[in-house]
Amino acid sequence: MSKSKKIYIIVGEASGDLHGSNLLKELISQNNSIEGNPPIEFRFWGGDLMAQTVGKQPVKHIRELAFMGFLEVIKNITTIFKNISDCKKDIEEFQPDALLLIDYPGFNMRIAEWAKDKGIKTHYYISPKIWAWKQSRVHKIKKIIDHMYVILPFEKDFYKRFEYPVEYVGNPLIDAIQQYNEIKISPENFIQQNNLKDLPIIAVLPGSRKQEVKLKLPVMLEAVKDFKKYQIVIAGAPSLDPSFYADFIHSDSVKIVHGKTYDLLSASEAAIVTSGTATLETAILNIPEVVCYKTSGISYAIAKRLIKIKYISLVNLIMDREVVKELIQHECNPEKIKQELSLILKGGQNRDTMLKDYSNMRIILGTGGASQKVAHSLLKTILN
Repeated sequence: MSKSKKIYIIVGEASGDLHGSNLLKELISQNNSIEGNPPIEFRFWGGDLMAQTVGKQPVKHIRELAFMGFLEVIKNITTIFKNISDCKKDIEEFQPDALLLIDYPGFNMRIAEWAKDKGIKTHYYISPKIWAWKQSRVHKIKKIIDHMYVILPFEKDFYKRFEYPVEYVGNPLIDAIQQYNEIKISPENFIQQNNLKDLPIIAVLPGSRKQEVKLKLPVMLEAVKDFKKYQIVIAGAPSLDPSFYADFIHSDSVKIVHGKTYDLLSASEAAIVTSGTATLETAILNIPEVVCYKTSGISYAIAKRLIKIKYISLVNLIMDREVVKELIQHECNPEKIKQELSLILKGGQNRDTMLKDYSNMRIILGTGGASQKVAHSLLKTILN
């Protein structure tokens, strides 16, 4: 048998774990489909989905890696630098044929720079959002990343301005949601299986990190307390213990469902969503949403000075105009959320327009296949 090839993968957040697991499935499937290909050995930093796919535990779990905001990073800087050091040592011992970095730019860019000096081929899937701030970092990316796979249509044009060829592979959320749609359950079954009431649902997505949940969930729940004809259901993050949410729930009308965000969204009339990947997932699933963003005062002040984009939600960035309402920092308050939510529930004056805009956005995103394209490119690199 041919000597095995080695791929080292690093993700640091729940969304990266999802995309990493889908990519791993494709890498395994494509490699096994060609007789005579050497086996591939994987080593990774990731979460439960990646672990299930390859049948082994990560070197480091994402629950130990996610730090949100400038202040949180500063407070945990010792842990972060230790993680970087441990990661470098582990990569060096593993001696991979390729290093695959998925999103998580604060960490992964440091690893990429080190790997370049070590002569390790580096592939980056899901570009750092350098178009949002510090655009000058494109020059470093050109030096240290051998192949960049981008997932947002406007990113290819951005990099083209700097004469750096990248590959637009489509958005992996299209793949994830297509796979979900093949096995999805009906809203009625979702309600029955999770002991919910027979009432329309408002979904609350407060994020996947403890810090952001603490900041936003109380505000979100205060905003929906007067919607008596609805049941409020929180999307519990798989990376957070169910007991963590207990202190926030003070009403029988509020329920929580863990690890079933797509099922919850699909059964919902509308959603209140923390800015991030979930805003795009909600739109692809065709659920009207209000987008919320709130962080510490210091982190917000720093971000406001640095960030150079008009919008924070992926939906609005892709469409280059306001499709979903963004309530940022001081505007992220119960009254404003309540007001905007009322406009997108059934009968609300903004609902139909938002759904039409979602349809146009899905056309711009194009068809799926991101995982297949990245897997094909990566295998071609390590097998040639």
